[in-house]
Formats: sequence, structure tokens, C-alpha cells
Amino acid sequence: MNKELRRCNWVSDDPLYKDYHDNEWGVPIYDDRKLFAMLILEGAQAGLSWITVLKRRQGYYDVFDQLDPHLIAKYDDDKIGQIVKDKRIIRHRGKITATVANAQSFLELKKQGINFSDFLWQFVDGKPQLNSWESLKEVPVNTPQSDAMAKALKKAGFKFCGTTICYAFMQAVGMVNDHTTDCFCYFSKK
Repeated sequence: MNKELRRCNWVSDDPLYKDYHDNEWGVPIYDDRKLFAMLILEGAQAGLSWITVLKRRQGYYDVFDQLDPHLIAKYDDDKIGQIVKDKRIIRHRGKITATVANAQSFLELKKQGINFSDFLWQFVDGKPQLNSWESLKEVPVNTPQSDAMAKALKKAGFKFCGTTICYAFMQAVGMVNDHTTDCFCYFSKK
């Protein structure tokens, strides 16, 4: 008998969503480029559901030069005008210009000798924090750590990175394990 795995209750029946939840969400990421990409995608989510971004994720990689900050930082108004028309992404000019600004800020940190991964992971002392939420209702939308991250990112020139976006980012990149205790991933990601 094939018994259905129990997942966090925010996951729909969409196979893409299930795969993301089971194999990516909450898995620690330390690679600078992958962290940059996730910050861009989380910023794109603002005001929308994650599945909306997830279904367009490949579009973001295609449209934004594989989310390479070195290339994105050079985008001019003409390039931004082209991107705004591309249906493969969320066509929100503010989020698109924020992506360019964020690439420039990412490179500025590098220029200052600051490792992006270390910069972000400092807010959880460099290691994943395990939470023990029994239900989705208990999971916060922000924490003092996400508040501090948002403040530091904004000070460094990043956009679309408020505390709620930062907390969602922290969950996605495994800085916090917010799989609920009834989810099979809670135990596998401990």
C-alpha cells in the first residue's frame, strides 16, 4: 500500500509544489549565487503566493541571465524595458529595478570583501535553527533575526527585502527549519 506522505499544510497537490517542499524548502544553502537567486525570487513573491513565483522560476533564470549578479548589475533602462514586457516573469517594474539594484549591492558587498553567505548566515549564528511548530498557525511571519537581516540588507542597498520577505527567505534557504512537526521533512531535515 502506497501511503501518502504527510507534508506541511501549506503545500497544495501541485506536483511542482510538492517537489519544492520535499527537496528544496528548508535545505541549507551556503552558495553566494544561489542565495542571491533565492533573495531575488523571494522579493518577486511580495504580495503573491510562492507557487506563482515557483511556476515562473525558470523564466527568471532565462530572462535575468541565469540570475548572475555580474550581468544583472549592468542592466540599463532599455534592458529593463524589455524585461517588463516578458511574460515569463512577474512584470512588476519595481521588482525588476530592485533586482538590478540588488545585483549592484551584492557586488558592492563583494568589493568590500564581504562574503554574501556569511553576511546572511550571521543572523542565525551560521547554523540552521530548528523550530518545533505543531501547526502553520504557530509559524511566525517575521522574527527578531529577520528584522535584523532586513535592516542590514536595506542598509547595504538591497530592495524588496522587508522582514517578512527575509523570514520567508530564511525558511526557504534552510536558515530555519519551519517544517511542522507532523511533516515528514521535519525529521529528515533535523
